[in-house]
Amino acid sequence: MKRFYIVGFLVLMAFDTLAQISFKYAGESALPLEMSSAWLLRVFGQPWIYGAFVGYIGAFFTWMSLLQRAPIGPAFAASHLEIISVLAVSHWLFGEQIGWPQIIGGGFIVAGIACLAVSETLDADGHEDPAGHAGGNPGAGSASAGAAHLMEHPAEGGPIKPRSHG
Repeated sequence: MKRFYIVGFLVLMAFDTLAQISFKYAGESALPLEMSSAWLLRVFGQPWIYGAFVGYIGAFFTWMSLLQRAPIGPAFAASHLEIISVLAVSHWLFGEQIGWPQIIGGGFIVAGIACLAVSETLDADGHEDPAGHAGGNPGAGSASAGAAHLMEHPAEGGPIKPRSHG
């Protein structure tokens, strides 16, 4: 499963990077910006705009496949690795400068992903979830899944019955 995550996120990062770089090339080729049919023809006459479409469609399907198996917290964070790849490719292709703020920001992105992955691993090692529910990382958007998990596995034994407020 670990290989699936690594390959999946590398593919996602490649599609996202393709989309961003393609938009940059298409935008440079379509200048000057104007609201006219001639401008639209310039935009859609560039092969790079289709690279952007391929990148976004590929990223969408890759992301949907990853979300079927990956824990949402680390997955969402890892989906932002494209920021680092776009930064590196932009430096290589366009000569854009990379300074300390970009390096530090990239380090924070990687550190945040690592922290979420470690916390998800520790959470998964701490208890088994035979029903296959999302783990309890409320800060990552899974509070309702964590609450549902607690409702099904109370410390006393049976399921908790919701109270009626009427």
